[in-house]
Amino acid sequence: MPDNISKLGSSNSETTTNTAAPSTGSAAKPHPPAPEYIAKSRSHVWIWIVVILVLGIGGLMYYRNQQAAAAAAKAKAAAANRSVPITTATVTTGPIGVYINALGTVTSVYTASITTRVDGQIVSVNYVEGQMVHKGDVLVQIDPRPYQAALTQAEGTLAHDEALLAEARIDLDRYQLAFNRNAIAKQQLDDQTQTAKQYEGSVKNDQGTVANAATNLDYATIKAPIDGRVGLRLVDPGNIVTAAGNTPLVVITQLQPITVIFSVAEDYLPQIQKQLHQAHKMTVDAFDRNQQSKLASGTLLTLDNQIDTTTGTVKLKAIFANSDVALFPNQFVNARLLVDTQQNATLVPAAAIQRNPQGAFVYVVKSNQAAMQAVTIGTTDGGVAAVQGVNPGDLIAVTGFDKLQDGAKVSIQKSPADSNGPANASSNNTTGKSAENEGSSAPAPSNGGNRP
Repeated sequence: MPDNISKLGSSNSETTTNTAAPSTGSAAKPHPPAPEYIAKSRSHVWIWIVVILVLGIGGLMYYRNQQAAAAAAKAKAAAANRSVPITTATVTTGPIGVYINALGTVTSVYTASITTRVDGQIVSVNYVEGQMVHKGDVLVQIDPRPYQAALTQAEGTLAHDEALLAEARIDLDRYQLAFNRNAIAKQQLDDQTQTAKQYEGSVKNDQGTVANAATNLDYATIKAPIDGRVGLRLVDPGNIVTAAGNTPLVVITQLQPITVIFSVAEDYLPQIQKQLHQAHKMTVDAFDRNQQSKLASGTLLTLDNQIDTTTGTVKLKAIFANSDVALFPNQFVNARLLVDTQQNATLVPAAAIQRNPQGAFVYVVKSNQAAMQAVTIGTTDGGVAAVQGVNPGDLIAVTGFDKLQDGAKVSIQKSPADSNGPANASSNNTTGKSAENEGSSAPAPSNGGNRP
């Protein structure tokens, strides 16, 4: 019995040992992880890397923005504490002109192209190219000898026929006395009467021949018919000229006075006619091509008698004394016609007017501090503009706009223009050019002056 129990125990022990052995071997050699698990683990790592980089970059950008904002705030504070040097002008009241701007062409009042009326050889040219000549000055001399000889011959024939006429009249008186005494027949008296009349006709014919010869002799001397300026020389001494030729010997253009022809939109016609009907002299200024230099001032002479239907404009003519010969024939100019004058307008220098997306404005200076003030621009005349939005006597800035801001502190610098009014103060800053060009000089036509 004990032997059986020991065998049974031994058998159970072996069974237990054999059964546990496979478990021990399985724990020593684990199975490898699945590929899907490895891929998921790696993707999680990259996601965290990207998140960390994004957060780092965002933090860096935020830090830099904070630094930039702090620097800007410091700069703004420094700028607010630092005064901007400017020059100023005072808003005034006064008259300002309302102008119509147009393109014009200078035209001479008279232009004489002189040709010969007789044939002959030129013996002298008595003018210098570009010379100012006066009416009656001798310009060209054609050989006068043939015409002088013809005149002498005609005068001789006239003298001969006048003598025959005088003799015929003496005989007629004798025949009349004889007929009164019944010494001769009536037929003889009538014949002598007609003979005297024939000689009278011959004398008149001779007188016409003499006048024609004298005229041809006068034509041999070419004289200036008007005051003006001669052009380039077209003939030389020794040239043969003929009355049938079309080539001028000299061209004279009158320069004093001179006119400018320009066109304006038909919409302006009522304003212009109103001034003309009231016998008002309308001033016209002529400027150069760039509208920077004033060439001359004149008055409106007249306007055309019809409107150009293709452009909807009407031509006007102004006359200028042109004493300094600043205007030249066929010269292109910018004409400015003064149609009205506004009285008691609020005037500021055009250079003081600035613009932003909200419109035009000026900087009004009070207690050494600049404040933006919106204005409405009216008429602009040169460097002065009529505005609404400021009061006469206000002090406004005309320079220093590159650093000037609303509410900025300013230091007023003295300028010679301060004592010369707003018109001269505007010349210290070229910023006024934009305001001057954009300001309307007269009410704009509804359709731009052109017909639809």
